[in-house]
Amino acid sequence: MADHAATHAVHDPNIGNTGIDHRKMGMWAFLGSDCMFFGSLIGTYLAYKGKSISGPGPHDVFDIPLTSYSAALLLASSLTMVLALAALQNNRVKAATGWLLATALMGLHFVLNQVYEFTTFALHHGLTLSTSLFGSSFFVLTGFHGAHVTGGVIWLLLLVSLAMRGKLDARDYTKVEIAGLYWHFVDIVWIAIFTIIYLIP
Repeated sequence: MADHAATHAVHDPNIGNTGIDHRKMGMWAFLGSDCMFFGSLIGTYLAYKGKSISGPGPHDVFDIPLTSYSAALLLASSLTMVLALAALQNNRVKAATGWLLATALMGLHFVLNQVYEFTTFALHHGLTLSTSLFGSSFFVLTGFHGAHVTGGVIWLLLLVSLAMRGKLDARDYTKVEIAGLYWHFVDIVWIAIFTIIYLIP
């Protein structure tokens, strides 16, 4: 009876009958729906590819070196996210905070690069959301991805803020792991977008 009571006392309310954290299950469900969302946007882009009758095309506006640099930033940020999780697991909070901040800053740099790219397309090439089928499908797809990255950056900065105030340690590993799942997802999606839109003629 005492053993049962002790077990009940330390039971984590976030762990369900499956033995998996409810928060992690919720994130996996969200990412599954987001896969379908981005799949539909990529499908729409491919369906309209080469069918614009006016306006500049991809070969007229794309800056492949800049976009490659942005892709490298996101790939590197996945590594720093893994390092942050490893540090937190060992209760090295200061190191984890540094890696989380590095991840957020690389994500912010990616978003700023995208803002610069969009501005250049509009001001120097006349490509906007309403210019052509290419413009609308391109901006909607990459814009929604940029919004996802922006959300991830805010999330990471909130975790950094908690850590700096002494409110994040190894016991909060799952919270940071869930943020990591989201961050790795937006990185993987960008690899797909970068390959399909920028690299395939």
